[in-house]
Amino acid sequence: MKKLCPLFVMFSTAPLMAASVDFDEPKTITASKIEYDVKSESIRTSGKTEIVNSSGQRLTLTDSYISKTGDELSGDDIKLWLGQHVYVESDSITRAGDETIARHAMFTACDNCDPYGDAWQITATKIVHDMDSRMLRFYNPVLWTYDVPLLWFPYYAMPDPGVKHKTGLLMPDFESTNKMGTQINIPVYFSLSDTHDLTFTLSYLTQENPLFKLEHRLNMAHSQYRTRGSFTHNRDGENRWHIFNDDIIELGEYARATVYLERASDKTYLQKYGFYGDQPYLDSGAKIELFGQSSYAVADAHIFQELRSNSTHYSVPSGNILPNIRAAHQTAPLFHETYMTFGADVLGISGSDASSQRLIGDARITSPWTLWGGNRLTASVAARYDIYNFDNTQMEDGDVFSGLKTRFLPSGYVEWGLPLMRAATEWTQIIEPRARLTVMRHIRDEEFALNNDSAGAFLSDSTLFSDNRFAGLDLWENGTFADYGVRMAAFNSDGRTFELFLGQSYDFTDRAATDPNSGFHNGASDYVGRVEFNNTRWLDISSRFRLAETDLSLRHMETSANIGTSRNYMTLGHIWSQRFIDLQTQGDNINEAVAGIGIQLTDRWSMRFNAIYNMTYGEFQRHTGGFFYNHPCYYFSVEYRRDNAVKEDYVGTTTFQFRFGMSIEGQQY
Repeated sequence: MKKLCPLFVMFSTAPLMAASVDFDEPKTITASKIEYDVKSESIRTSGKTEIVNSSGQRLTLTDSYISKTGDELSGDDIKLWLGQHVYVESDSITRAGDETIARHAMFTACDNCDPYGDAWQITATKIVHDMDSRMLRFYNPVLWTYDVPLLWFPYYAMPDPGVKHKTGLLMPDFESTNKMGTQINIPVYFSLSDTHDLTFTLSYLTQENPLFKLEHRLNMAHSQYRTRGSFTHNRDGENRWHIFNDDIIELGEYARATVYLERASDKTYLQKYGFYGDQPYLDSGAKIELFGQSSYAVADAHIFQELRSNSTHYSVPSGNILPNIRAAHQTAPLFHETYMTFGADVLGISGSDASSQRLIGDARITSPWTLWGGNRLTASVAARYDIYNFDNTQMEDGDVFSGLKTRFLPSGYVEWGLPLMRAATEWTQIIEPRARLTVMRHIRDEEFALNNDSAGAFLSDSTLFSDNRFAGLDLWENGTFADYGVRMAAFNSDGRTFELFLGQSYDFTDRAATDPNSGFHNGASDYVGRVEFNNTRWLDISSRFRLAETDLSLRHMETSANIGTSRNYMTLGHIWSQRFIDLQTQGDNINEAVAGIGIQLTDRWSMRFNAIYNMTYGEFQRHTGGFFYNHPCYYFSVEYRRDNAVKEDYVGTTTFQFRFGMSIEGQQY
């Protein structure tokens, strides 16, 4: 028979022979049968017994005896429960102040997790549970898995399962790379409050100096702050580091501020130490947003750090942006469904030896109508006025210019569409022809336009029927052009959908300096389209394409597919684009494939692999994969990643990573 003394409850007179006995303080004894001896003032219970004290600790045992003062207790199968599946079992459990002491004890969080035994348990000569600090202290602990001893430590401490946040060491993980050797990551967690914490990680590398990482998190009533960073002094004597910060501050119901910081010591640090996420550049700045029922305004600033080795003015921010202010307002319907929109844009760009500022104001009136037979007609007229101030800035014609330039830009369009629906028992079909005629003021780009925020025009199905076919505002679509196309769609009662779109654009005015890869030409453009199918269960596929206007040869195609379920799936992606250096000279085509696979081998075992393959040069850009085991009581994974990038002093590496941890009541340790 196992014994417990003294008990951590004090008893007083109470009703007897009841299934549940409540005491003056919130302490409870629950049993199939309770007997009270008036002479000795002791209690005996029969069958399964549960005792809960005022601190919330729960004790279960069978056929117990409790003395008058609670300093003696005996029973069978004594377990001190710390959670739904977590308990301490011992031959002798005592209490001294806030500490409950179990000797020759066993601790586990895997109660009935497997039919053939506990996944893990810890035995110790003594386990102390401190209710004040909410900590469990183990003396001479041995970690067992399925009754096999694995590890021994002289001492180990951990928070009890009821603690959400507790300062202490986290489970380390291991990595190995072919450039920096073995890396051991030792994280330390600091709980500053329920909404404020940070994690400091020391990474020891066998072939490089240590790396220090810090992650800080703070949540407040109307704001949140996130900061991540790292630092190392490498063996070449260089200080290398990075810092990422993202703060969101709610300024009331109609305003919000954001502060963001992304900086690194150099272009290759993020890749070498595993912080790189394919970002082409780092963006730092701040933003303030104002919201209204039908209005929106934002003011932001950006300071860029370039990460690419080679780039052109078509893809790189041409300077730091300060300020960037945009505002928009839409009126209530003036009549019928006609409404007006007003916009304003202020932008300042400063580079190393040049700068420019612009002020843009625009107004538009839009009037949509539904006519007989389901015909839909939309008419719109807009006016825009630009003021630019250039300082030592290169213009489109190659000259360097300083001074003011202004332009008045009126435009308008008329758009027609006719959705035709044919309902059927199995599939409902829709055919919708659509056309838009746009008239814009014709200006000479080479005399004015500066490509500050416009990355040029690229024809796709998403740019048809758009007010602005360029990426930004500096470049202006000239003259008159028409967009036209037809959309065919079908759907059934099971949720399966199919859609096909094909369209084209026609420029009535000669275009200046047309990019041979854009898909636009003087006159008719290339054909663009998309195909989509989704059966809502295991297949979702879509493809965008562009066909040459002259012979319908394929010029560009982007395809993505998701096959399978959330447990077993395959993702496929492919991009192919024919590239021209000029109108007569063809360069290397873009031909890249992306693939991913996930297989649930069992309820707990899974594997995942992903790869990016450059088909033009016949080599992998990157591939990753791993095996994962998720048990209710523990988890581990073995992963690898191979990066074949070559940039300045960085040459691609292979990294292996091993992680292991225990789970207690859904929390990972």
